[in-house]
Amino acid sequence: MRIVAWNIRAGGGRRVDAIARQLARWEPDAVALSEFRMTPPGQALRAALAANGLRYQLTTADRSEPSRNALLVAARWPLRRMRLRGGPSEPCRWLVAAVAAAPSLVVGVMHVPNRAGGRKYPFLDAVLTCARRWRCGPALLVGDTNSGRRGLDEEVPVFSTREEGWIDALAGCGWLDAFRHLRADAREYTWYSPNGRNGFRIDQAFVNAPLLARLKEAAYVWGGFTKRARRDALSDHAALLVELADL
Repeated sequence: MRIVAWNIRAGGGRRVDAIARQLARWEPDAVALSEFRMTPPGQALRAALAANGLRYQLTTADRSEPSRNALLVAARWPLRRMRLRGGPSEPCRWLVAAVAAAPSLVVGVMHVPNRAGGRKYPFLDAVLTCARRWRCGPALLVGDTNSGRRGLDEEVPVFSTREEGWIDALAGCGWLDAFRHLRADAREYTWYSPNGRNGFRIDQAFVNAPLLARLKEAAYVWGGFTKRARRDALSDHAALLVELADL
């Protein structure tokens, strides 16, 4: 099973057709998209995903605010939205879906706010609360966390002990950073500052103990990146491709 998590940047806009083609090339069994919007381009993206077999879809988008950033999960199998007690209070940025694959699993998708406005740390705390209470079997928490390890997931100092402590706390209750589990201290960056000079790894997948044995790969790929195209041609974030073994 291949799961692709990707922040598509401001709903995709005129890039949506190219984003859809790139997603099709990756041949995912499920996708988890951040900054999805219920705009006409977003609707076109949903249709393209369905045409490529990902016809079961859940979104946090609000039709009354179509230009607001939200989440979209699309899969080859039926999806059921789960409501977790103590979860983040920002419904557009948090979505938990039970995936009726064989074997089944749960995918929790997040788009963590930045530090502006004081919303980031309450959000991280709420995700951690859900992780600590988790009793629902194999699961993956994935998305744009705006967090990382100091001195390892950053080219210049940005992350604090709060972000690093959150990652450590997740590991302490059995949720491991898939990329770090497979690649130890390797350096890769998923987003660069606007000047393009400072990189940060702020997109992650955390796998819980019941799912860990199935983890085969967790790799970052820049969509549409070629010798003739900019790294951020399709999005300012790299996509995260997670491979799970079939049982």
